[in-house]
Amino acid sequence: DFVATGHYARVDHSGDEPRLLRGLDAGKDQSYVLFGTPRQRLAEMLLPVGELSKPQVRRIAEQSGLPVFDKPDSQEICFVPDNDYAGLIRRRSPDSLRPGDIVDDSGKVLGRHEGQQHFTIGQRRGLGVAAAQPLYVVGKNAASNTVIVGPREKLLSTGLTADQSNWLIDPPVVPMPCTVRIRYNSQPVDATVTVTGESTLAVSFEQPQAAVSPGQAVVCYEGDRVIGGGWITASR
Repeated sequence: DFVATGHYARVDHSGDEPRLLRGLDAGKDQSYVLFGTPRQRLAEMLLPVGELSKPQVRRIAEQSGLPVFDKPDSQEICFVPDNDYAGLIRRRSPDSLRPGDIVDDSGKVLGRHEGQQHFTIGQRRGLGVAAAQPLYVVGKNAASNTVIVGPREKLLSTGLTADQSNWLIDPPVVPMPCTVRIRYNSQPVDATVTVTGESTLAVSFEQPQAAVSPGQAVVCYEGDRVIGGGWITASR
C-alpha cells in the first residue's frame, strides 16, 4: 500500500490532496531530489524521518542497537566513494574521455584538457590555463569536446529553461512567483516560473545566479511546498 524511504522530506496529508514539503531539518532537507515524484503517488509515500532532525534519528538508531548510528555523514554518490567521478567514467567508459581544447567565449584556444568530464560549471582551480585574470569554467560542449572558460561575470544568468518537467500542483497558466533551487545544496532564491510547453518550463531569477548548469534539476517551491521542477537544458 505504501513505500517508505529515508529522505528528509515530508508528505502532508491534512488537506484535500497530499503535499510534498521540505524536511524539518533544513540542513538535511532532501525534498529537492523528490521533485520528479508523480503527483498521484504522493498518497503512497511515507517519509518517517522528515519530521525529525539528524541528531534525533541518530539517537533512535543508537537506542535500537543499529551499529551505524554514529556513521559519518556523506554528501557523495554512494557508488563513487572516492569522489573521483572522472575515474569512474574512465573505468566504465574509457573511450568517452578524449583530449580537447579549452577555449574562451570567442573560440580562441587557451589550452588543452584530458576530458571535459573532469570539469564542472563554475570551477576555478585546476584549469591548467594561465591568464591575467581569474578564469572559471562557464560552459562545456560535449559535441565539440571543448571546455569554455571566462571571467566570473560570464557565470551569471538571469534565467534558465528546463524540460522533462513534473508538477505536483496544477501547472500554472500564468507566470507564477516562487522560490527555486538550481542544485541540491543551493539556497532557494526568488524567481518566476512559466510553463512553456507540455514538458518544458522557463525560470526568471529576481537576481542573476551563478553557475546554472545544464543537467541539474531546477525545483520550484511555494513556501515549504514543492510545486514542481524540471531538468535544466540551458541558462540565459
